[in-house]
Amino acid sequence: METGDRLLTPGEVAALFRVDPKTVTRWAAAGRISSIRTPGGHRRFRESEVRALLEGDETLDDTSNGNGRVHPTNE
Repeated sequence: METGDRLLTPGEVAALFRVDPKTVTRWAAAGRISSIRTPGGHRRFRESEVRALLEGDETLDDTSNGNGRVHPTNE
């Protein structure tokens, strides 16, 4: 983790991807995005990783609810 990398809540990540916060939690549980647990058990996500996903360095597929890809492609 780079020094000073901000940690985002599931709600903040959800707002960036325009999905429900529970979808972000499902992604984390399925290993599609890494998360950190706070001492209280809450999930937090590295901003740098989330930004990389948003910029298309990686893609997230969410087939669990039929919404398709977060980043549509021209396939």
